[in-house]
Amino acid sequence: MKALAAGIGVVFLSPLLLAGTGMMLAVSADAVQNSGSFNNCPTDIDADDVAEQVTKILDGASGKNVHIEGLDLPAEQVPNAQTIVASGISLDIPKKGQVIALATAMQESRLRNLNYGDRDSLGLFQQRPSQGWGTAQQIHDPVYASEQFYKALLKVDGWQQMTVTQAAQAVQKSGWPDAYAKWESLATALQAAIAKTFPGAGADKDAQDQSKQSATGSTGCAPDKDGSSFGRIPEGSVPKGYKIPKDAAPKARKAIEWAMHQLGTLYQWGGSCTDSHGPDPMGRCDCSSLMQQAYAHADVTLTRTTYTQVNDGKAVSPRQLQPGDLIFSRGTANRPEHVGMYMGEGLVIEAPRTSKPVRITPIKDWDILAARRVL
Repeated sequence: MKALAAGIGVVFLSPLLLAGTGMMLAVSADAVQNSGSFNNCPTDIDADDVAEQVTKILDGASGKNVHIEGLDLPAEQVPNAQTIVASGISLDIPKKGQVIALATAMQESRLRNLNYGDRDSLGLFQQRPSQGWGTAQQIHDPVYASEQFYKALLKVDGWQQMTVTQAAQAVQKSGWPDAYAKWESLATALQAAIAKTFPGAGADKDAQDQSKQSATGSTGCAPDKDGSSFGRIPEGSVPKGYKIPKDAAPKARKAIEWAMHQLGTLYQWGGSCTDSHGPDPMGRCDCSSLMQQAYAHADVTLTRTTYTQVNDGKAVSPRQLQPGDLIFSRGTANRPEHVGMYMGEGLVIEAPRTSKPVRITPIKDWDILAARRVL
C-alpha cells in the first residue's frame, strides 16, 4: 500500500510536488496535513462528547464550533467516517471491522478523500490503482473504497481475533505497521456515535437472526402479470414498452415517476435519497428511503425504515396490487428486510443492495411477504 522510506518518520508537510529535482519524498498521505494534533493522537476519548459533536456535524453544522480531538476538519472528516460505517453495516461487517476501517482511514488519509499520496495512492484508504484496487475514479468514490477495504479484510484469516493494528496492517501492508493502534479509541467512539444515527442499525441481533431463519414465510402470491413479458431488463433502465398504467392514482403516478428518475444511481445503506445523483454517497438511496422520498414528492408521508413502512397505510393482497403499492420481501412478514414499489405491468422499482443501482425488476423474482397501500 505504502512503501515509506526508513528514517523519514512522521513529518508535517503541505502538499508538495517536486518535479525535475531528481529526488522524491516517499511520504504517506498522513504526513501532508498541517496539524500538530497528528503527532500525539488521542488515546483517552470522551465517547459522549464525540457523539455530541458528530451529531452536530451530521445535523448540518459548519464545523467552525465543533471540536473532536484528533480531527482538524470535522465537517469533511465526519461525513467520510459516516460513509465508512454505513458501508460496513450494509455488508454486515461487525462493529470491530468498522472500527478497523475507521482507524485505517484515519492513519492513511486523516479521513480525507485525497487525490494524492505515496506513488499512486489515492482516496480515504490510500489504495493504489497499480495494485489492483480499482481505477483512480473508483477509488475516489468513498463507498467503493470502503467496500474494497472490507472485502480485503474479510479475506484475512482470523482478522476478528487480531488487534486493530494487526488487522489493518494485514490489509494495508504499510511501511509503518504499528501506526494504526493510536487511532483505535477515536475510531471506536466515532463508530458508536455514527451507528446510532442509522435507523435499525442497533436492532437486536437475535431478532435479526430469527428473521433470517423464518424467511420461508412467503405468501407465494403475485399479480396476474409477472413482468416476464419484458424479457431481461438491463440494470438502471426502463423496460422497452413500459408506461405507467393510465388507471394509476395521481399520487402513485407521481411517486413512480420520481422513483424512475433515480434509476441507475448506486445503492447506499442508510442513504437519505435526497440527492442520489450528487457527490455525497449519503444522498443516495437505500430501499426504504427511495420509497419515502418518492412519496414525499407526492405529498404522502412515509416512515423511514422497512421495519416501519410495513405498518404504513393498509394491508392489501399481493394478488390485488395497484401501481404505487409497497411490497416487502426477505426476513418475515412482521419484520421484512427489503421493500420495493409496484409499478404495474408486473414490474417493481427498487434500490436492491450495496454495489447495485436503483433498478426495475419483474415481480416474478420477488417472494412477497407483505404488501401495503399507502394512499
